[in-house]
Amino acid sequence: MTIDTGHAAAVQLQNPSSYTSSSEPPPPRKVRIARDILAGVSIAGLLLPEAIAYANIAGLPPQAGLIALLTGLVVYALAGSSRFAIVSGTSSSAAVLAATVGASAGGVGAQVAYAAALVAATGILFLLAGAARLGAMSDFISKPVLRGFAFGLALTIAIKQLPTILGVQSHYSDTLRIAFDLVHQAPSWNWYGVALGVSALGILFGLGRSARMPATLAVMVLGIASGYWVDWQGHGVGTVGLIDLHSMTFGLPRFDRSQWLQTAELAFALMLILYAESYGSIRSFALRHGDIVSANRDLVALGSANLVSGLLHGMPVGAGYSATSANEAAGAQTRLAGLCAAAVIALIVLMMLQQLSRTPEPVLAAIVIYAVSHSLHPNIFKPYWTWRRDRLVVIAALLAVLVFGVLHGLLVSIGVSLILALRNLSEPAVSVLGRLRDSHDFVDISAHMDASPIPGITIVRPEVPLFFANAERVLSKVRLMLRGQSTPVQTVILSLEETPDVDSSAIEALRIFSAELASRGQQLLLVRLKPRALTALERASDATLPRSALWELSVDKCVQSLEPEMNEKR
Repeated sequence: MTIDTGHAAAVQLQNPSSYTSSSEPPPPRKVRIARDILAGVSIAGLLLPEAIAYANIAGLPPQAGLIALLTGLVVYALAGSSRFAIVSGTSSSAAVLAATVGASAGGVGAQVAYAAALVAATGILFLLAGAARLGAMSDFISKPVLRGFAFGLALTIAIKQLPTILGVQSHYSDTLRIAFDLVHQAPSWNWYGVALGVSALGILFGLGRSARMPATLAVMVLGIASGYWVDWQGHGVGTVGLIDLHSMTFGLPRFDRSQWLQTAELAFALMLILYAESYGSIRSFALRHGDIVSANRDLVALGSANLVSGLLHGMPVGAGYSATSANEAAGAQTRLAGLCAAAVIALIVLMMLQQLSRTPEPVLAAIVIYAVSHSLHPNIFKPYWTWRRDRLVVIAALLAVLVFGVLHGLLVSIGVSLILALRNLSEPAVSVLGRLRDSHDFVDISAHMDASPIPGITIVRPEVPLFFANAERVLSKVRLMLRGQSTPVQTVILSLEETPDVDSSAIEALRIFSAELASRGQQLLLVRLKPRALTALERASDATLPRSALWELSVDKCVQSLEPEMNEKR
């Protein structure tokens, strides 16, 4: 369930035909309600064990996971736009929370307070983003980064659950050294915990192939039941322990200004992760069923859910792909399924709180490993090798998580993605155009042998948008092309079809280039200008780059307008 948008997109790549609009008429209202109730009961058995397990990942008391689960289900059902999305704690947000909260000073109380502040701050940022209508902000993280990060995060979470099963403690925090340390400590493994964890994993992967019952609930019930016959604590195997809902408080810790600023910085990273996985899931199922969803409304819904969860000292929540997929598979029709699931979970918690506290920790670790195993499929990397695109980005994102940890790994991954994007944009790729046979089309001469240049005119096209980082380099390459011309050139046509807008640096570079050509008796014409670029250049027009040199029409129209002048000179 780590960064579920990556998994969702991978599923879409592997089976694009599944994303079609549903043409079936909606069932009657009574039938929809009945299906929602059944779906809610079904997914409750999946969500409850995972909520406690994810609280364990985050290093928080188990009640933090239950609070987040109930809050996310209720708030999103009331305010969200997707009829399938299930908002609850996710493994990725739990891992990020552990990376930030685990570094804070103080005991469990201080960590819970810091986590509450971080979750509430994340909720506030979501609400501000919704008010600013920033529904497309998940696009700030590229898909290769998300998929590499998802794979690395799933591997990190799985490896960090092994000490709980093996009954040993690692002295390191990074994933690679944890793995080597666990192997080194093999003589000290607790074989009771190993047997329990391996048995739980066997049941999970065995029952997981059947949709008849939630495998995680079955394993949890069996683990609790086994505690009545086996003294797990006597054999060195820990249990969940007290789930204290009676001391639940409402409010935020008293932080000073600097602490809140630091919290807001970390909350921004957490918000990006949550929204990337949440909206990826929401959008995937909306496309599959032809539903209409509102990104900005979902920002507000996710913000409200996280704010309430933070005020109640719960975990961060998002719309995970696995839970949403389970809700759809269970037959959910509306968001009522989420409310039904919340009611069932609340009833179980009230009636079986003491039994839940007897859950062996290796069982929870097995549930986490099973949950993230869906993101550990190497097929997510296959498209990038087939397309020969973004291979370095996806591998860098994977390695960054393993080497630098969850939070810093994400930042490094995004940084690598942006650097590579800027490098591609700054490359001075320029094509020389010629007329394709007797047509009105002008194409790259190097790629079309039957394209010929126009005498006295050099037509060039930058293959990247002109902006401050590449304008000088692109025009320098055009200068070199002009020096290599064997025939006289009276006019240089610059086709800016790839440039939607121009900044001040690009405008200055174009004016200087135009003045250079004018000093040699040549003229510069800019064609195929987009509206925003044309408006900006018209404001900046002067004697060196007059308005008559600015064209929004095609290259062919510009060449036709020059033909009388060229014929006269001949």
